[in-house]
Amino acid sequence: MQALITIGAFLLTLGVLVSFHEYGHFLAARACGVRVLRFAVGFGKPLFTFHAKNKTEWVVASLPLGGYVKLLDGRDTSQHISPEEQAEAFDQKPLWQRSFIVAAGPFANFFLAIILFAVIYISGVPQLPAVLQSPPAHSLAAKVGVPEGARVIGWQTLEQSNTPISGAFELVPSWNAMRWSLMDALTAEEGFALELEAPDGHRLIKVFNSAELPLVRPDGDPMLELGLLPMPTPLEGWTELKLGPIDAIIFASQRVWLITKVSARLMLGMFTGKASLKQLGGPLSIADMAGKSVQVGWQPYLAFLALISISIGMLNLLPFPMLDGGQLLYDAWELVAGKRISTSVQEKFQKVGFLLLISLSLLALFNDLQRYLSP
Repeated sequence: MQALITIGAFLLTLGVLVSFHEYGHFLAARACGVRVLRFAVGFGKPLFTFHAKNKTEWVVASLPLGGYVKLLDGRDTSQHISPEEQAEAFDQKPLWQRSFIVAAGPFANFFLAIILFAVIYISGVPQLPAVLQSPPAHSLAAKVGVPEGARVIGWQTLEQSNTPISGAFELVPSWNAMRWSLMDALTAEEGFALELEAPDGHRLIKVFNSAELPLVRPDGDPMLELGLLPMPTPLEGWTELKLGPIDAIIFASQRVWLITKVSARLMLGMFTGKASLKQLGGPLSIADMAGKSVQVGWQPYLAFLALISISIGMLNLLPFPMLDGGQLLYDAWELVAGKRISTSVQEKFQKVGFLLLISLSLLALFNDLQRYLSP
């Protein structure tokens, strides 16, 4: 039963995220007057096919491990385009429209994440309060004198080390919000100040200068070295975060932007050696997290969907051939040089991109096997 739930949640996750990504491309193409020949969810033998009046073929295929949108495109040698159809071809559109169509897929994933988080906040979600446990010895929090049981009520980012505290502090509604702010500060190597309420009720401010922050590195735990850790709190001591529709969308947008910034820095760290490649997860990790989150409840599952949707959006914006980011890189070249990269050169880049993606996929799968199958 556990295996069936995991497989079902995994397929649902892929179906929702891939469909939304491709639908972003579809809507942008239609808005720019490009004919969409096929909208496919999955690969392999078609299980369901529908031909719309606008000449788009909608397909659900047997292998639900991706999807694609096929556009009318003169660069495709398998397509025979009549002179009357040229105006609807992707390659005949101006550069800004082609770039808009390409970028619409990844940005649809970011938009989906905002909607999912907003739904959670509108419905009301329990939040672990930002009450701190006694900081570990030799941690930075112990050094600056953070008391046990202090509640974090305010956050302020310091532009430079030793900058005087000025202006109002941002409200810290929960430990979850606090955790992402901490990750933002650590990955950006920016100092910050906390407004705390001590157990006896008096307020104090603690400053964490950027020069003293622990570095994010493959062999360390910066959160433990920082020493700001949540105190275990019974569920009845948690607070509820419930917002109106407008506030929920604003808060969700801020959360998606914050997660994207942190994730981008961690992803870059994998290529620069600041983060471990072992953190890279593959299909087994996604399936495992999907199965666990869906069993906990619909809110954790929506939050999981939002996080994976952000990851898919970021992954597709990487400047690799075969990804949307690679096509946007070609468009940037065309904008600067005033001419397109030839089809033959793009085909060579495609082969390199394919090898890179296969290598990353195999590495992610290897990490999964080590993580879940090792004793």
